Amino acid sequence: MTKGTAKRIPLLPGFGPKSTLALQKVGVTTLEQLHTIDPYVLYARLKANVPGTSLNFLYAIFAALDGCDWRDVKRARRTEILLRLEDLERGDMVG
Repeated sequence: MTKGTAKRIPLLPGFGPKSTLALQKVGVTTLEQLHTIDPYVLYARLKANVPGTSLNFLYAIFAALDGCDWRDVKRARRTEILLRLEDLERGDMVG
């Protein structure tokens, strides 16, 4: 497929082209699908399958679910999110 005939990928709200491609790589192609997956599980899938996935992607997932900007999530929920990630890494699923 040449550059001129490449299929355009519909963007998910709140995500740019690269993020949308990353989500598609792990099977998320609609906002409805995004709502059915635990954000931490989705982030783990992205980390395992998409090199360079950063914590900002997790903030963006929460932002898309909440209908706000990822930077607002980072400001308001950063500590909560980091603590939950730490719990998950230790295998503590309570939360």
